[in-house]
Amino acid sequence: MNLYLEAQADAPLTDENLREIIEKSIEGRDFKKVLIIPPDFTRFHSNAGFITNVYYHILKERGCKIDILIAQGTHDAISEEQFKEMYKDIPYERMITHDWQKDTVEIGYVPGDYIDDITEGIWKQDVPIEVNKRVVDPSYDLILSVGQVVPHEVIGMANHSKNIFVGVGGDKIINTSHMIGAMFGLEKIMGKDHSPVRKIFDYALEHFLNKAPILFVLTVTTAAKQDIFTHGIYIGDERFVLEEAILAAQKYNIDFVERGIKKCVVYLDEKEFHSTWLGNKAIYRTRMAIQDGGDLIVLAPAVKTFGEAPENDKIIRKYGYCGREKILKLFEESQDLKDNMGAAAHLIHGSSDGRFNITYAVKDISREEIESVGFQAANYDEMARRYDIGKLRYGWNKMPDGEEIFYIPNPALGLWIDKNKFAE
Repeated sequence: MNLYLEAQADAPLTDENLREIIEKSIEGRDFKKVLIIPPDFTRFHSNAGFITNVYYHILKERGCKIDILIAQGTHDAISEEQFKEMYKDIPYERMITHDWQKDTVEIGYVPGDYIDDITEGIWKQDVPIEVNKRVVDPSYDLILSVGQVVPHEVIGMANHSKNIFVGVGGDKIINTSHMIGAMFGLEKIMGKDHSPVRKIFDYALEHFLNKAPILFVLTVTTAAKQDIFTHGIYIGDERFVLEEAILAAQKYNIDFVERGIKKCVVYLDEKEFHSTWLGNKAIYRTRMAIQDGGDLIVLAPAVKTFGEAPENDKIIRKYGYCGREKILKLFEESQDLKDNMGAAAHLIHGSSDGRFNITYAVKDISREEIESVGFQAANYDEMARRYDIGKLRYGWNKMPDGEEIFYIPNPALGLWIDKNKFAE
C-alpha cells in the first residue's frame, strides 16, 4: 500500500488533509499493539508531532496499546518539556527513550564485499546491523516510522530506513555508517538518493526486516518563518514512497543560489540547537554555496557545549575540526577515533577544510574554547545587534553599510548549493 498527498504551490496541506490520509492508511485494519517511532525535538519542523498525535488518538479510540519510541539516535533524550511541546496531548509516560548502547539487538550484517563495491573500495569490512529490540518484538502488529525527508550529510536524504537503523539503531551501525559517509565525501552525497549509506540501509531493510510490519510515514516540509509548511505526506511500506518524497524534498529543500555566497549568516534556534554536534548543520548544509575565502557566521545563542555525549565532547576538544584529510590520517593512527567513528565523522562534517572561515557567536562557551576546536569566535550580543534576525529576511540582504549577506534562519531544513559550481 502506497499513499501520498502533495500540496498546491501556494498553500500547505491542512490538518484536515493530513487527518484524512492518515485515517485512510489504516482503515479496515485491526491492530492490538502498535509501536510509533517519531523523531526527537531536532525535527520539530517535520510536522511529525501533529501526525503522531493523530495516529495515537485514532488507534487509542480503537483500543490499541501504543508505545512511542523516540528516534533520537545518539542525541540527548527529549525532555518532558520538549515532548509536550512537540507531541501535545500524548501522555509523556507513553514515551520510551531509545538507548543506543544498551537497548539494541544485532539482526544481521551487510557483507564487506557488497560494501566494498558500493563505496568504491573505501570500506571493505562487514557492517553489523543493530536495532532497538522493540523493532523485532513480534507482539507489535504495526510499526509506524514517522519522519521528514530532507537533505542529510551522511545518507543524502534523511529518513525512511535511516529512522530505524540510526534513529533507533545501535552503536556499531550508527558509528560505521557515519564514518563511511564522511570518507566517501559529503558533497558527493548530500541531496541525493542512492548514496553508499542508503544502499547499506536498503540492504538491511530488505534482508533483515522484510517481515517487520513497518509502515513509513514521510513528510516534506519547510519553515522559513518557523511556521511549518507541509508540502507532502508519503505513506507506505515500499521504497516508492521514499522516492516520491525525495523528488519533493529536492524541489523544496534545496536552494540553488545564483552565485557563491561571500558572507553567510545562519541562526540556530535556541530551542533546537544546544551543541555544535547539532549546530554544525550550519556548516555542512551551506558548504556547497559559500565562496572560497568566504565567511560563515553562526549565531548560536543556546549552544553551550560541543559534543552532546561526554565521550564525543572529549574527542572534539582533543582533535578539533581540523579538516577531512587530517582526520582521516589521525583515524588511522588513533585508537580513540577508531573506537568512536561517529565522532571522527562529525569532525570531518564540521570543517570547511580551510576553504572558508567559520565564526561561532555564542553566549556560554569561552572564546578560548571555541578557538581551540578550530573555529573563530565572536561576541554573541555584538553579532546579534549587527545581524538582527528580527529584521533580516531569508536569502540575500543588504546591510546599512552596504555589506551583502545571505541569511538562513534554520539550516536543518535545507541544503544550499552554488548552481554555477553544481553545473561544473
